[in-house]
Amino acid sequence: MAYAVVAHYRCAPDDEATVRAALLKVREDTRAEPANEAYEVHAVADEPGGFLLYERYADRAGFEAHKAAGHFRELIVDTVWPLLTDRSVTFAQVL
Repeated sequence: MAYAVVAHYRCAPDDEATVRAALLKVREDTRAEPANEAYEVHAVADEPGGFLLYERYADRAGFEAHKAAGHFRELIVDTVWPLLTDRSVTFAQVL
């Protein structure tokens, strides 16, 4: 069963360009993963530093493989997460 992730990220406006660049690069790398079905990056309207991510994987194992990928560690864990002022994530089974 497909597995979806919706993440809301917020960073200071001064960090927005760095976070945006990292998210766009991780989108490119993630779309090449065998279990990835979708990876969308959105800038939240009227909220400088706000991002919304929508990810879909063939199954939960595909998402776990994504989290184990080197680009996830480099771009999300080491680059994006330290710059965030707020982060929330929702995990869901696709019906």
